[in-house]
Amino acid sequence: MRPWLALVLVALCVPAASADNAPAAASYIVHMDKSAMPTGFASHESWYTSTLAAAAPEADMFYVYDHAMHGFAARLPAAELETLRRSRGFVSCYPDDARVVRDTTHTPEFLGLSAAGGLWEASEYGEDVIVGVVDSGVWPESASYRDDGLPPVPARWKGFCESGTLFDAAKACNRKLVGARKFNKGVFANSNVTIAVNSPRDTDGHGTHTSSTAAGSPVSGASFFGYARGTARGMAPRARVAVYKALWEEGTYTSDILAAIDQAIADGVDVLSLSLGINFRPFYEDPIAIGGFAAMQRGVFVSTSAGNDGPDLGYLHNGTPWVLTVASGTVDRKFSGIVRLGDGTTVIGESLYPGTPTSIGNAGLVFLGACDNSTVLSMNRDKVVLCDATSTDSLRSAIYEAQQAKVRAGLFLTNDPFRELSEHFEFPGVILSPQDKPALLHYIQRSSRGPPKASIKFEVTVVDTKPAPVVATYSSRGPSASCPTVLKPDVLAPGSLILASWAENVTIQNVGEQALFGKFNIISGTSMSCPHASGVAALLRAVHPEWSPAAVRSAMMTTASASDNTLAPIKDMNGQGNEAATPLAIGSGHIDPNRAVDPGLVYDAGPEDYVRLMCAMNYTKAQIRTVAQLPAAAVDCAGASLDLNYPSFIAFFDPAGAAGERKFAREVTNVGDGPASYSAKVKGLKELTVSVVPSRLVFGAKQEKQRYTVVVRGQLKNKAPDADVIMHGSLTWVDDAGKYTVRSPIVATTVSSAGL
Repeated sequence: MRPWLALVLVALCVPAASADNAPAAASYIVHMDKSAMPTGFASHESWYTSTLAAAAPEADMFYVYDHAMHGFAARLPAAELETLRRSRGFVSCYPDDARVVRDTTHTPEFLGLSAAGGLWEASEYGEDVIVGVVDSGVWPESASYRDDGLPPVPARWKGFCESGTLFDAAKACNRKLVGARKFNKGVFANSNVTIAVNSPRDTDGHGTHTSSTAAGSPVSGASFFGYARGTARGMAPRARVAVYKALWEEGTYTSDILAAIDQAIADGVDVLSLSLGINFRPFYEDPIAIGGFAAMQRGVFVSTSAGNDGPDLGYLHNGTPWVLTVASGTVDRKFSGIVRLGDGTTVIGESLYPGTPTSIGNAGLVFLGACDNSTVLSMNRDKVVLCDATSTDSLRSAIYEAQQAKVRAGLFLTNDPFRELSEHFEFPGVILSPQDKPALLHYIQRSSRGPPKASIKFEVTVVDTKPAPVVATYSSRGPSASCPTVLKPDVLAPGSLILASWAENVTIQNVGEQALFGKFNIISGTSMSCPHASGVAALLRAVHPEWSPAAVRSAMMTTASASDNTLAPIKDMNGQGNEAATPLAIGSGHIDPNRAVDPGLVYDAGPEDYVRLMCAMNYTKAQIRTVAQLPAAAVDCAGASLDLNYPSFIAFFDPAGAAGERKFAREVTNVGDGPASYSAKVKGLKELTVSVVPSRLVFGAKQEKQRYTVVVRGQLKNKAPDADVIMHGSLTWVDDAGKYTVRSPIVATTVSSAGL
């Protein structure tokens, strides 16, 4: 059984611990029905204060929410929760906790943004779109936040910069960095700590990296200690940036994240970028789902990371239908160490060793098997050591042993699917392909010109590599535990080994005993893919301010590419021999910004559609109101359906092989220039029958809507227990003029459809 299937839903408001060992008090997030406020109160805050005082006299309210949700966060004794629950206007509550995890710059070229006539030009580089980033803060001195040539801040902007420790708002903010706020009352309420840097300043690096990836200004001469030299820039380089610090070294709590989202909505951001998530949470206990719903209601596009818990299925977080969920892939660039043997043979490996000198010349070379003998390694510490790390989980062990022995350099043969996470060597090291092993051993064992020798050159960047993209092994896969019937992730974006700005007082890594600092760092994760998508969304909002968040998401999904730069299907790094990736790993495919600006058709959806979805998920009215901030009378479950008008399809079948039929109803809106006709083309899923009715859609004008139905029939059967079947194909609507191809992935699977 998968871990998320073993979770059991609990009551609307559950104490953080049992009565026997409960702490004197704990923090909770409390949802209230705003419409239930009695007359006589001057504000909702005064009503909340009165309600809390009556129910829990010793309680301490530390946040009031009015945009991301209606309610408050407070610390109170668990014994007083029942009294609070009976209070007028109470909807639900849940514990505030710290289970939040954090999940880039050649990438504009890789995505085609720099091409003449592309989305950069059409959007004026995202000028005047405001991107909000909830993260670990910002390093405002970074050149990525220069405001050279930017016009005044849009008059609609309501946010501001706040001063604090090592952060002078008057100097930090400008026409680029238009807002910087901090949120840590949850940290103080839940732990007895002192915040070392109590300000929006980034003391981690993560927030500076993500915000500059989304919308950083161009910075020439950027590099990571000689790697990735060039001009660093964000996806929307003329968009404005507002930073909301809610991730702290001293702790991260959901109440702070929700407060940050609440403020971002109030300030007027257009796009919200959230490179963080909480695993295995139903919508009504997930601050990102709750805050994201409120943002969506106000027209704010929300982009989130899928998580870094791959490659097993079902560990994706942020599987919320009203946000974009972004998976991570590679780009067509590698960072290398070039190894030259004494006979002239050259092999190219992977390395981000940042130390000096940047080359090793004519050193002795020896093969030491798995490099698991510390004594033998120490005896050869003056040599370049070749290690066979091709067995499971042996790469990190071999690197550790070689480093401890202080060898001159290490060469590591491996096909470890997580190998990119080991490229940041603290000593001279290179990761090599097992395919290089025969040539290396042939030279070592048969060297006729004396002892074997090797030279290594570091700081090498190779571009236009193939294939790319490839799905990163760590990228979390669907189905979404919170909503399995909506296919997630939505798209794939660059997330592996991404160069972007960094907090200059945060150690990047060590080389020997020396800590290294820098203005840029290269890191990996869906935290990096998310802001790529956020920046692209900002560009699309600049061109199409009238589009709903669902329309923007649809445009990004239906124009995404399922092919890599060799025109073959995108591959999965985790697969044996890099098999083709499924939509449970890549969603609709790799984002293609220049096509997304003119998608032809879009699949739209609004708050009422998502409410009907939650009704069909058997959410109670209180749970729906927690998410949607609706009064009880406004929750209408008529027409409840798990079949959301979404640009993708997932059909679940009985693993025992029983025949089944799955129906999907969809509505598309013509956003092309005028009248158009489209024909349906189904690809893949040959073991099943897929019908599309009607198979032709005719639009008489722009903004006209048409409906169609997809039916998937047949049977799938697991060949062995726990060997789930995953089949996939696609439905593409092709217009008669040949201008538009509107593609949606279809997944048919025996994976369990049970949710949280």
